[in-house]
Amino acid sequence: MRDRILDAVERILVSGGVDAVRLDAVAAEAGVSKGGLLHHFRSKQALIEGVLERLMDRFEAELPPAGSPPGAFTRAWLDASIPDTDVPAESDADRASVALLAGLSGGPEVLAALRRYYETWQRRIADDGLDPATATLVRLAVDGWWMARLLNLAPPADDLHREIRARLTTMIEESA
Repeated sequence: MRDRILDAVERILVSGGVDAVRLDAVAAEAGVSKGGLLHHFRSKQALIEGVLERLMDRFEAELPPAGSPPGAFTRAWLDASIPDTDVPAESDADRASVALLAGLSGGPEVLAALRRYYETWQRRIADDGLDPATATLVRLAVDGWWMARLLNLAPPADDLHREIRARLTTMIEESA
């Protein structure tokens, strides 16, 4: 039932933003009673935190474990965030990103949780066996690109998409 509730929260975040996440709306969307919802999540804040945690855990599952070959974590960061070819905004891959971005307006506790994930990931990037400045530059470029795609802020498309991704890949390979 927990996943069904979190799926409903994601759909509501995507369609209406964080303001649309209300306990009664989530219960209705998930097809559960309000009491059933409250059994798993005591508040709107807990719902937003649950979505963030689940999204971050899914992203983490796509990343290689510590001790992988040099550059593996940085390369996986690129691969998990930016597809090989340009895809339309609001694809299934971007849906979770939209929910994550909307969830960031869930308050300081949610942002603190996201920061903890990023601190861990940045340490892994810096210890990935590459020059730490190059690996961090790739992470920051990917994060900016991801944000441009997410907000439709003139993200690179088509040939430019492929060329930028190829250059980032080359940076990783040459630093390994």
